Amino acid sequence: MRRSNRLLKLIAGLLRATQGSVAIEFSIGVPVMVIILIPLVDLGMGIYQQMQVQDAAQAGAQYAMTHGWNSGAIQNTVMGTTALASMSASPPPVKTCGCPDDSSIAAAACGSTCADGRTAGTYVTVSAQATYAPLFPYPLLGSSVTLSAQATARIQ
Repeated sequence: MRRSNRLLKLIAGLLRATQGSVAIEFSIGVPVMVIILIPLVDLGMGIYQQMQVQDAAQAGAQYAMTHGWNSGAIQNTVMGTTALASMSASPPPVKTCGCPDDSSIAAAACGSTCADGRTAGTYVTVSAQATYAPLFPYPLLGSSVTLSAQATARIQ
């Protein structure tokens, strides 16, 4: 009888004990937080690089607006805008003529008259690409993702 009472008191004491529970909670919580945090950081880095690619395309279009058409200089501006090693101005910048409407630019001969009576404008379309390699390969993304952006601007 004494033995069973002692055993019951020991079990009851173990159930009330709180020493070490923080260590157990920590050992369960940290891996879960790391599993959530690493993909979030990876996603943030990918979004930041996409923003850099978009900025590079826009910088090329702005260069064309201020300096006129020069394909090589526009490409150099795109590639020199960021420190991304995989940045490229691909496909190369394109110069076209057209008439703008609400949502797009309709192709037209340079110097022709548009439907609204204005002269067709000269436009440059600048593209930029970079490859993003995530920290870990994800089932949906694979080992790398090609980020791309395009900017169009009217030039004089």
